[in-house]
Amino acid sequence: MTDKRRSPVRMTLRVYDTRSREKRELSTLEDGKVSMYVCGITPYSPSHLGHARCYLAFDVVHRWLEVSGYDVEYVQNFTDIDDKILNISDSEGVDFSVVANRNIDDYLEVMDAMNVLRADYYPRVTQAIPEIIDMISTLHEKGHAYVGDDGVYFEIDTAPEKFGQLTGQTLEMVRAGAGGRVADTGSGKRDHRDFALWKLAKPGEPSWQSPWGEGRPGWHIECSAMSLNQFGENFDIHGGGHDLRFPHHEAEIFQSECCTGSEPVVGYWMHNGFVNVDGEKMSKSLDNFWTIREAFENHSPLALRYALLSVPYRNPIDLTPEFLDEATMHFDRLVEAYGEALSTQVKSGADLTGATERFAAAMDDDFNTRAAMIEVQAVVSSNTGSDVAAWLESHAGEVLGLLPPSEEVLAGLAKAASARAEVSERVEALLTERESARNSKDWSRADEIRDELASIDVIVEDGAEGPTWRLG
Repeated sequence: MTDKRRSPVRMTLRVYDTRSREKRELSTLEDGKVSMYVCGITPYSPSHLGHARCYLAFDVVHRWLEVSGYDVEYVQNFTDIDDKILNISDSEGVDFSVVANRNIDDYLEVMDAMNVLRADYYPRVTQAIPEIIDMISTLHEKGHAYVGDDGVYFEIDTAPEKFGQLTGQTLEMVRAGAGGRVADTGSGKRDHRDFALWKLAKPGEPSWQSPWGEGRPGWHIECSAMSLNQFGENFDIHGGGHDLRFPHHEAEIFQSECCTGSEPVVGYWMHNGFVNVDGEKMSKSLDNFWTIREAFENHSPLALRYALLSVPYRNPIDLTPEFLDEATMHFDRLVEAYGEALSTQVKSGADLTGATERFAAAMDDDFNTRAAMIEVQAVVSSNTGSDVAAWLESHAGEVLGLLPPSEEVLAGLAKAASARAEVSERVEALLTERESARNSKDWSRADEIRDELASIDVIVEDGAEGPTWRLG
């Protein structure tokens, strides 16, 4: 086929494509436009840190593409009918939609708190049943699907050349990493590699009428149907977590390309890395599983965003307490520097051109947020002034999404200054007494004073030029 992709808007923007296993210059189907589909959540429980990692990563992709001049059409689905949702609805005695809707609401609320821009469309599986049935019918007519006694299946052997295109491995080699969902088989399969397109309903399950009997979609077909319904036979970027490469995204390649006859349907496959906690993959079985709201109990939403963006999106990230505390410290310093810059009318006089160029080069290199944030830290450390405020707004704010609203920052500074003024006289007196106690080697009294300062939320830092203090 003729490649429909044209020249890019930003000539230097390179994106790692999982399918080709290399960084490639971004070239889109339409000049100045990007069509992007990212697999959304299955809303059977509150959103967790793995979700935060994924959707923050693609939020930055979304932001940088738009800053680079692209018009982005961003689609993210909700899998609102699923075995896990049905199990919970049965245990609670409520309709499956109650479970799905409350967890979708939770997802949107925590994403809003972390400054994640909304996608343009959030299609749901239950709203795409006609398109899913049409797609299965086409696959059946073309000889890629067959009807079993418990549903309809895709037959892998009708397109064996497509197997393993994202993983480069056989089904047996990656079975252990498929999250268990590859084992969701059924008695009607001809081959263990085939996968369900339509599952006939069990008694009491929600179902929809189809040419093969009442039932509901299999896991994989939904994203193929919804992405093709939104974009047509081809689109630019398909994203999701590393664990979705197999079986979900490889199944999508089978379905979409066999249905449309177009190859490749997706220009760039992008996958973010796993979230680890203290060196181990986050999972409920290891009791190291955090929902996003649980993480908010110890770290502000934007400090958590700072932490999750401080590692390039394709790399795994290890969320240790030390890592999160350090990220929070850097975030607090960023907000403080931004507030100071907002508060002055004087320009710093600094040449920010180099930082701007290095920031852009980092983002153009497969959205390297780590390298971009180093430039933000350098500007924060070495410059103050009204021009710095504007630079931070456009880079740390518009691109990385790390800044609170300016009025909120200024209000916070005013509140902090007032709180500092209230305790300043007492603190200075205690520091003077502490210094005297230290000079006379009265360590017991010095420790008592430090404890007293801590009790009023004062943090003392001893330096070469004497102690400094701040409110915690």
